[in-house]
Amino acid sequence: MEALAVRRVGLTIDQFLSDGSRGGQVHLEVSEAIIALAGAAGRIAALVRKGPLAGALGSDTGQNNVDGDVQKKLDVTANELIFDALTEASVRYFASEEEEAILTLDKKGKLAVAVDPLDGSSNIDVNISIGTIFSIYRASDDGATASFFRPGREQVAAGYFVYGPHTALVLTTGTGTQLFVLDPAEQKFKLADAQLRIVPTTSEFAINASNYRHWLDPVRTFIDDCLGGAEGPRGRDFNMRWVASLVAETHRIFSRGGVFLYPADKRGRYANGRLRLIYEAAPIAFLVEQAGGAAIDGIDPILELVPSELHQRTPLIFGSADKVRRVQSYHTDPRFTRDASPLFNTRGLFSA
Repeated sequence: MEALAVRRVGLTIDQFLSDGSRGGQVHLEVSEAIIALAGAAGRIAALVRKGPLAGALGSDTGQNNVDGDVQKKLDVTANELIFDALTEASVRYFASEEEEAILTLDKKGKLAVAVDPLDGSSNIDVNISIGTIFSIYRASDDGATASFFRPGREQVAAGYFVYGPHTALVLTTGTGTQLFVLDPAEQKFKLADAQLRIVPTTSEFAINASNYRHWLDPVRTFIDDCLGGAEGPRGRDFNMRWVASLVAETHRIFSRGGVFLYPADKRGRYANGRLRLIYEAAPIAFLVEQAGGAAIDGIDPILELVPSELHQRTPLIFGSADKVRRVQSYHTDPRFTRDASPLFNTRGLFSA
């Protein structure tokens, strides 16, 4: 299997999806949708590479999306490019962060596609990696909402494009997770890693520490114990990262492991988390689980959650499986409960 994976490195995305030896046949309409998304991503990447030469891509449009976030010029452009690309595929329903409701593209289409067209758009002007996240389901005969309001485990494909020093696609169709890189010479996505895996254990976590005072006790206690370092209850030093771009955070975890936390907290707008379940958390969770990691909302697996609203939010914790299980223990095991969570407080429980 490993030798086969090495031989397949360099295949274009089209070749890979049509390759019968890959361990599972990808249906034609799913392949077409992925290839259409890859084409749109190539055009978005070209705009990102131009930076300010393409205009003020990070400028506000003066409009907010349905969730109240200020739309950037590139948010709108990316949404339009993806929408146009998917009209050429067998897509019945289209859901986007930038659209108030689910749109019908082709009444005879076989698929339902949800996207975050441009994740991390606040980072456009500072030249930090941004990306596009997508989720693909079989369209339901029961209509648009039934096509998306279902457990994430029913996804048939998911992935993200990251626009950074190079443009990459991380993809799953349910048989592992693969890494593709956009070849700038040929403008084609080519397979770089056929068996992408998240390392099982690391000493790195990602969280927005400025929200420390708002966190609920389980999260605060977990971070306190990590920050205690080698002298604390965990008995080792940890590094902290925070990019404020979900695709960038995810790509780092795929590269070197760790755990990402965007938890619910005590603020009203964050009581149910901040990231969107359908087109952010669910596809990331699918990719992560297929690569040997785990993804939860603090207690339950993300892929078991069933949304009841298109733009529903959720807490999201994912990454190396052992770290995610430990965070889950802080939420569910009463032995991790304490009356106060002062920073660097020493506890002797489970110091490994």
